[in-house]
Amino acid sequence: MPFPLARDNKHTDAHRPIAKYCEDDLEALLGQVTDPLILVLDGLQDPHNLGACLRTADCAGVDLVIITRKHSAPVNETVKRIACGGAENVRILLANNLRNTLDKLKKLGVWIAGTSDSKGTQNLYRANLRGPLALVMGAEGDGMRHLTGITCDFLITIPMRGKVPCLNVSVATGVCLFEAVRQRTTSPGKR
Repeated sequence: MPFPLARDNKHTDAHRPIAKYCEDDLEALLGQVTDPLILVLDGLQDPHNLGACLRTADCAGVDLVIITRKHSAPVNETVKRIACGGAENVRILLANNLRNTLDKLKKLGVWIAGTSDSKGTQNLYRANLRGPLALVMGAEGDGMRHLTGITCDFLITIPMRGKVPCLNVSVATGVCLFEAVRQRTTSPGKR
């Protein structure tokens, strides 16, 4: 069953429908790509952050964005405006139960890398981000939920050099995604 994202002539990006999927579509979606790069957003509340993350995901060539159906900002007009076409260009899966969705990803051979400014055990720039990978970003303020964090295969942290302990989630998403892109481009290969 194909999952096209082709542009149609009836809609501009701002008016094109958003491609939203559910957990049942996961295997078919991932069956279309080799070494998928997936962005998982665990409970982002701010539509501006969600829109910025979708824009960055599109720019980084992310194959799928997973957001939680509950406890997340909806993909509304504000999100679409901030995403500048990213919301219409990336596949978005609405997860009813994020932990179950992450477990399904693992069964499909995808490594789950969570981000944490306090519990991360691997430096972003030393972690292996090649191969099938889902990068989990936590919500504003509290970060990833506990069950999401313990479901991850490993936790990474972005080294901070100043006095501020962490980045805004949309900025951190850009840093992490483009480090994954750099690794995949300069030294492709499996885990």
